Amino acid sequence: MIPEIFELAGRLPVRRLGYGTAQLTGPGYWGPRGEARDAVAVLRRAVERGVTLIDTADNYGPSIAEELVAEALYPYPPGLVIATKGGVVRTGPDAWHIEGRPERLRAMCEASLRRLRLDTIDLYQLHRLAPDVPMAEQLGALDELRREGKIRHIGLDSVTAEQLAVARELTDIASVQNRYNLTDRASEPLLKLCEAHGIAFLPWFPLGNGSLTTDRAGTDIATAHGVSADIAAAHGVSPGQIALAWLLHRSPVLCPTPGTGSLAHLEENLDAAAVRLSEEDMSRLDALS
Repeated sequence: MIPEIFELAGRLPVRRLGYGTAQLTGPGYWGPRGEARDAVAVLRRAVERGVTLIDTADNYGPSIAEELVAEALYPYPPGLVIATKGGVVRTGPDAWHIEGRPERLRAMCEASLRRLRLDTIDLYQLHRLAPDVPMAEQLGALDELRREGKIRHIGLDSVTAEQLAVARELTDIASVQNRYNLTDRASEPLLKLCEAHGIAFLPWFPLGNGSLTTDRAGTDIATAHGVSADIAAAHGVSPGQIALAWLLHRSPVLCPTPGTGSLAHLEENLDAAAVRLSEEDMSRLDALS
């Protein structure tokens, strides 16, 4: 039996298959994707389906994704964990800049609190480590916000295992977010470190930015490997569902938060939690690295 629940920082339970909000914004994470009512419907359906981890960021839009989360879900139901990120400033589609000065991180966090209509952010993740600001100063700013009750737990995005080890000496780290999926496992050393210390690993691009999926009609949309398609056919599911199920089986600390602006794709993604892969399936999929 694969575990359905992960306890962030050992005390905040979430269902491991969550929902990410990046796809609620337009190309390059800029502007709206479509009508706000469609995004609201997707967010509400995710929670109706039992999602308890919503992953967003202040620069998705920018601001748009956080505002949609509040519009759709506030007042938040008990047990719903909202994770957001700060430390990146967008100036246009696919144009972004790392910002790690303590005063700017504070301003970003407080702006996210206002948009999300929260007093405390359950999980606040540093979207990127700024190379021009000492890590101790960046994490120190987040620690100060935590002491003030504005952040409950701290996470990091796009770090190495070595950086996580240093960060853990400075403060408690509840989560990391790195790119990791069926065919991209460069962050394997980081995953092992997370397993050793009970740190949540929220893999971004869990579906390879679409390369590991196929549509309902069966048309290939760049499925990375025939093996995953064969296993999907044997289970009567899509290759995308196999890619998500593989993550859930791969490690108990992996908590994928696939995003979509489509209700149909949302249902398909969440149904992946019910897929049970055999040892033979896992062996074949593990070999695809």
